[in-house]
Amino acid sequence: MDPTTGPESALPPVGARVLAFAAILVGGMAGGTIGFAFGDLGGSGAFLTGLFLLGGAVVAAGGVAVVAVLTLRALGEWESIRNRGS
Repeated sequence: MDPTTGPESALPPVGARVLAFAAILVGGMAGGTIGFAFGDLGGSGAFLTGLFLLGGAVVAAGGVAVVAVLTLRALGEWESIRNRGS
């Protein structure tokens, strides 16, 4: 390890982290929209429709977050391996 460069980091670039955060927000909004439509078309009351909206948003955002974390980890490892080779 070169003392001037500091320790290696597997942290992905800031742009990739911002895109991952935006993807989680978009996924949550899409899931909320689907949940709302499901509750509204089912003829549920306002409270149940709100629960469907919230549940859809949480499930969709959680799924996108899992994929985003795995992608960011792979990107960070790939960058550190690529930097080690040069």
